[in-house]
Amino acid sequence: MRILITGASGQLGIELSRLLSERHEVIKVYNSSEVQGGYKLDLTDFPRLEDFIIKKKPDVIINTAAMTDVDKCEIEKEKAYKINAEAVRHIIRAGKVIDSYIIHISTDYVFDGEKGNYKEEDIPNPINYYGLSKLLGETFALQDDSLIVRTSGVFRNKGFPIYVYKTLKEGKTVFAFKGYYSPISARKLASAILELLELRKTGIIHVAGERISRFELALKIKEKFNLPGDVKEVDEVKGWIAKRPYDSSLDSSRARKILSSDFHTLDLDGMVV
Repeated sequence: MRILITGASGQLGIELSRLLSERHEVIKVYNSSEVQGGYKLDLTDFPRLEDFIIKKKPDVIINTAAMTDVDKCEIEKEKAYKINAEAVRHIIRAGKVIDSYIIHISTDYVFDGEKGNYKEEDIPNPINYYGLSKLLGETFALQDDSLIVRTSGVFRNKGFPIYVYKTLKEGKTVFAFKGYYSPISARKLASAILELLELRKTGIIHVAGERISRFELALKIKEKFNLPGDVKEVDEVKGWIAKRPYDSSLDSSRARKILSSDFHTLDLDGMVV
């Protein structure tokens, strides 16, 4: 198959490109950070985006590209909307022309965090603009031949676990938010997506790790790597601009029933430090 991956320079994009290249032709699309053998493309240049997709004629499009800085999305709402929502509409439109199967990556932040362990059928209610822009992207992506994969706290060489590791290694204190989420390594998420692609699932599915607080996760990292720094639990982190959901953990039981890969177990070895 010919598979087009947007956001190929990102954590998930890197792992998907590596995994899928073993068996498929992969078209890697990036914007800011260059990818060897990839194509530089601004997803907010909508005419060029559609033209590129139609000319390349991929069998599958995996849209991992997003503006994920939660506070930046709160400040630069127009940019966040263009990348996280409007670009999705154009990807879907171009994909329809060439009959592509589309997998769109979304987030736990479409939920308000009031209850946690969210199932696919739970009603989204984002409390920040990042979550709202991603939810709007979902409305464009939800088509007959598409799959929305909601996930949580993806990490590889970036993300909260990497920050914790580096901070503790320097002997400093990590002030960890006591709220819950479902972090997953990029490599485990990529493996799960490959399976979903092969099954050609449609609709919405949650693929995330086990429910854990950031405080608990920081303690696990400190213990696993025997790091000298300290960990303290806080109700909120100083400097945050946007609100964060207290418990945005996802219930991935539906995916666990149909997938053979063990994506749910916390994979600290998936950290690239």
